[in-house]
Amino acid sequence: MRRPTLSAAFTLALALLLSTSLTGADHADAPNNSFDRATDAADLYFFLDPNDNSRAVMILTITGFIVPGENINFGFFDSNVRYVFKIENTGDARPDQFIDVTFAPRVPPAAQMATIKLPNGSTFNAPASIPSNSAPTPPMQTVTSDPTSGVQFFAGQTDDPFFFDIPAFARFVGSINAGSPNPAVFQRGRDSFAGYNILAIAISIPVSSIRGSAGAEVGLSGATERRQHQTLLPGGFIEGRGRWVTVDRIANPAINVALIPAPRKNAYNVASEVDDANLEFADEIIFTLQSFGTNEANINRLANLAVVRGDIIRLNTSLPNTGPGGGNNPEAAFPNGRRLGDDVIDIILTVVNNNSPLGDSVASNELPFGNVFPFIARAHPPRAPGVDDQTRN
Repeated sequence: MRRPTLSAAFTLALALLLSTSLTGADHADAPNNSFDRATDAADLYFFLDPNDNSRAVMILTITGFIVPGENINFGFFDSNVRYVFKIENTGDARPDQFIDVTFAPRVPPAAQMATIKLPNGSTFNAPASIPSNSAPTPPMQTVTSDPTSGVQFFAGQTDDPFFFDIPAFARFVGSINAGSPNPAVFQRGRDSFAGYNILAIAISIPVSSIRGSAGAEVGLSGATERRQHQTLLPGGFIEGRGRWVTVDRIANPAINVALIPAPRKNAYNVASEVDDANLEFADEIIFTLQSFGTNEANINRLANLAVVRGDIIRLNTSLPNTGPGGGNNPEAAFPNGRRLGDDVIDIILTVVNNNSPLGDSVASNELPFGNVFPFIARAHPPRAPGVDDQTRN
């Protein structure tokens, strides 16, 4: 990893980063995604099914911060968006296989139908779970199994599985900018995502179908795409034409939101993993980490995660994953893939803090994760009067 020379331009970019309010993981991490919620990729999870380690689970979450009272209005997928799971299995930064997911237009009260295109070109259809903002309990999660490929599929509204204290981190960044880093701000310990719902797409696939020449290691990144040209038709319908272009991407948590300066956030989201490996954003990432006081060894450690071979989550499929809630054995934790229960913020903060323990005092999700696919907790329903809605702002 090269060591760049600090320039006035990058110093200004860093100052802009440190003065900007931050959100967690990749929720609304750039202006374009804040304006286009349907393409706002929030988090990506990739782990072996603890019930059957011959299967891998991929989960992409989109469109965060849905309040339960708006479940029915925000609980659908945009039919003009393509949601992509990009699989890298040759050991470089270029994805080798793709799983594309698209949805038919919403026609309530019927379930929205998804079309899943697998790496071998075959497709199957599956219904998404139907959201509700009237029932006191959330609807059951609809899982479809494709008998030909062995793939299982879920799409629908769920609890947001990410847990993190956004204001505490923003205050920590502010203390760094003021010249007096203050980790005590993390004692606040409030999960900014508690009580909110999100859209999720989950796929369970045989590991044998995604392994390649890299052997046991398989990488994953996610993207949301729109057609290059969007046209408003009579009657209010929107039609996409032209080639598919990336609007947002996600792999390792918090890279764009925490390490890329504000003027470059949109550019990062539309770039590729090959751009990462070509050091397109290396200078910004290094300078930001230097501002946190991160030493060279740990800068290189983070660079190996998100720069050298692209921003890709990499999973050792020969390392067993065991335990409830999608797995909890320490040896299989992030950055070996990413499980729902992995406290990725504490892990990253500790590396940034030169391996001296540092965390945000939010150690788990507000709802327990499931023990079977799709593992992610069901959506929050509207609460009765006087019942805690679990939000922790």
